[in-house]
Amino acid sequence: MTAAMLGAPAAQLSAQTAPALRGTQVVIEVANLRNTDGVVRACMTRDSQRFPRCQNSAQGYRTVVPAGEATTLRFANVQPGTYAIALLHDENDNGKADRVLGMMPREGFGFSNDAPVNMGPPSFGDAAIQVGARELHQTIRMRYML
Repeated sequence: MTAAMLGAPAAQLSAQTAPALRGTQVVIEVANLRNTDGVVRACMTRDSQRFPRCQNSAQGYRTVVPAGEATTLRFANVQPGTYAIALLHDENDNGKADRVLGMMPREGFGFSNDAPVNMGPPSFGDAAIQVGARELHQTIRMRYML
């Protein structure tokens, strides 16, 4: 397992002096990844207003892993609560979800609970999972529209 596979709390990504949090581990098994190009971007947040992008979420965890190493992702020291997870297979590693004609996703995506996708990403509630004191395992199936 590489250090990149361990998700750090978003608020601590740049805070080297912050004390270590004690929490549980969330393990994500990634299914149906179509190739090993680029990276898999994963985020897990408690902030329903920032899901699924999780940008600037102080109540979340993020990690970026080379796609060839992304069969299992881990978020360490997760505090108990309700979270939703989003994955993006960023095949060209440009840091964003590429779209065709500004609408249809060109790259793969996946959500906790295999939340349904209709004319946009699922709601936080549909993707919500409960993290408690025990290690949590979640399988997320990647989907590709093209």
